[in-house]
Amino acid sequence: MTASQKKQLMVLACKVRMGIIEGTHAAKAGHPGGSLSAADLFTYLYFQELKVKPEDPQWEDRDRFVLSKGHTAPGLYAALAHRGFFPVEELLTLRQIGSRLQGHPNMNETPGVDMSTGSLGQGVSAAAGMALAAKYQGKDCRVYALLGDGEIQEGQVWEALMFAHHYKLDNLCVIIDNNGLQIDGRVDEVMNPYPIAGKLRAFGLETAEIDGHDFEQMEAAFAQARQTKGAPFAIVMRTTKGKGVSFMEDQAGWHGKAPNDQEYQTAMEELRAQLAEVEAM
Repeated sequence: MTASQKKQLMVLACKVRMGIIEGTHAAKAGHPGGSLSAADLFTYLYFQELKVKPEDPQWEDRDRFVLSKGHTAPGLYAALAHRGFFPVEELLTLRQIGSRLQGHPNMNETPGVDMSTGSLGQGVSAAAGMALAAKYQGKDCRVYALLGDGEIQEGQVWEALMFAHHYKLDNLCVIIDNNGLQIDGRVDEVMNPYPIAGKLRAFGLETAEIDGHDFEQMEAAFAQARQTKGAPFAIVMRTTKGKGVSFMEDQAGWHGKAPNDQEYQTAMEELRAQLAEVEAM
């Protein structure tokens, strides 16, 4: 990755975070914390990794992405908007009646959304099915799924991973957003999922552990995923919930709460300052 590419991704990630705050503030509802922790991942996927065509969202040979932790749709929507799937201004319609951008992704309404999600634990099953279908059809497209670390407390996740290993779905990449928090508190206190990477390896997935806010580490992990043959791949990202907004960082209370007017102003000031700093690099 060149310095110019890294800078561009950092700029875009700032804009994605701003879109998350603008959308949830306008809706007076939503899930900013987990959207912000995954903002760098959304940015990397849609501007570096995924083979997609915004002008043709249903392109048959596109890569697929399943947001299994569907409540973090504000982050996905912000990335899709900046990638050109729909106008950025539409982010302000989040969760409003008649909007294409509802609280959870809807594949029948929102350009760029490949799977309707929201019931935690089910997205990786859908992604595994997509990957197997691509194998049967002889397509070289890849399938990616993002899960939360609280979400992997669901048993269906592990059934799907056994399925993926059994069918040698090396076109499937499972990503875990390990921000350490879920709606009820710290994941290791609610229902300890650790060691996450060890469990994934035990289920037959080749696995990498990275800093989920480091684009160069993402680049290396996704390259390793594409090179892996005969087994699905997993990436465990260590992240900070609420990343980029100081008063939201590592606070479980920001799992599903929108910023009020004053909090919105503070968050946007911080993000604009970060954007200006990156652009000046």
